[in-house]
Amino acid sequence: MAADPPTPAPPHLMWGGRFAGGPSEALDALNRSLGVDHRLWPQDVAASRAWAHALGRAGVLAADEEGLILIGLDRVAERLADGAALGAPDEDVHTLVERLLFEEIGDLAGKLHTGRSRNDQVATDLRLWTLEALDQLDADLAVLGATLVGRAREGIDILLPGYTHSQRAQPVRWAYALIAHAWPLVRDRQRLADARRRVAELPLGSGALAGSGFAVDRVLLKEALGFRAISPHALDATGDRDFVAEVLFVLALLATHLSRLGAEIVLYSTAEFGFVRLADAYSTGSSLLPQKRNPDVFELARAKAARLTGDLVALLGTLKGVQAGYSKDFQEDKALLFDAVDTLGLVLPAVTGAIATMTVDATKMQAALDPSLRATDLADLLVDAGVPFRASHGIVGRLVREAERLGVPLDAVPEGAAAAIHPDLPDALRALGDWNDSVERRATPGGSARASVQAQLLELQHLFVDSLRVD
Repeated sequence: MAADPPTPAPPHLMWGGRFAGGPSEALDALNRSLGVDHRLWPQDVAASRAWAHALGRAGVLAADEEGLILIGLDRVAERLADGAALGAPDEDVHTLVERLLFEEIGDLAGKLHTGRSRNDQVATDLRLWTLEALDQLDADLAVLGATLVGRAREGIDILLPGYTHSQRAQPVRWAYALIAHAWPLVRDRQRLADARRRVAELPLGSGALAGSGFAVDRVLLKEALGFRAISPHALDATGDRDFVAEVLFVLALLATHLSRLGAEIVLYSTAEFGFVRLADAYSTGSSLLPQKRNPDVFELARAKAARLTGDLVALLGTLKGVQAGYSKDFQEDKALLFDAVDTLGLVLPAVTGAIATMTVDATKMQAALDPSLRATDLADLLVDAGVPFRASHGIVGRLVREAERLGVPLDAVPEGAAAAIHPDLPDALRALGDWNDSVERRATPGGSARASVQAQLLELQHLFVDSLRVD
């Protein structure tokens, strides 16, 4: 007769003594977050090690007990690195780590949670994870910025139309057009650094809401875990998810900047423009149309921006109705933050690779320059002749209308017709010069003249390329 199968061990719980039975299957399924938060195990182990040290300093743990707990946590980390979280039945990562520690060192594991709550534990773990994520994103951003700077240097003498309202406006340098997308990344890195300061505030030692009941040294904990400061108020610290909202905003805005870059490259890669061509490695084809070369990298970058905006809005909606302190609503924060970070972790390298490998057609860019783009130059030349700008604007507008009526380019309006509009127009038309002269007129700091673009490239070199060398 076959032996009866062993009775499965009851699940490890960090709570439950006041309940007559365990949670229903429906509640357990809803309540379990291990499928999302299991990735916090390195941070949970690190924070638990620091907490064991703090309990030892506070006299809660004897020296040998502290040592055994630390050895046990090392074994737990090894098991988790080998995949112990896969298929685990635990409620969350904190329960998982505690259960494994019990398996390694027995009942002594029960002392580790002294004076600590899952409320300050999860806040600490998530902040630690976020600090690492921000550092990686900043490094990826620096690579993209450096890539834009490198491609801009190659294109400093290529001219093309600049656009406003998606209409040709004035001639600019290709380098100038590219670094228009680099400067937003500078601001993104500044926002990441600013957010990082507020993320690096230690909540551990806050307990559930009112502080720990044991005299743990929070400054020691701060130093051990690499935080910048300790949280000033326990109830606020356990219920604070401002740092998640702030990071999600920064990431959503970063994704928006990538989307705008993508929108421009998608347009420029069309046959109608032909300014750029994406490398085969960063293009896709059509399942029906053999000739197609699709810019999916940048189309997906545009779509992902909407996804990250959704993550931000979802978190703000979660926070707005929650009182001070921890509520289980906060279980949702990790899925949203992880999604945003993971999404950018895919988008940034792909966008960087596509920019690094695309080819530029300087001939088509040059061919797109239309004499009408010199209208402002003409107005400026009339100002040089003493005509007030508002009057010169109207004069050149009439010249544009006359060119359209005659069906000729702006700079080909007959001298007599131009003189009939204003006597200074023929001289202004003769003084126009070439396309490079037009660009070089915009020599103010931040402008499209060569010296101005070179100055910007030097600054961007420092902000992106040199920072990579330091890292």
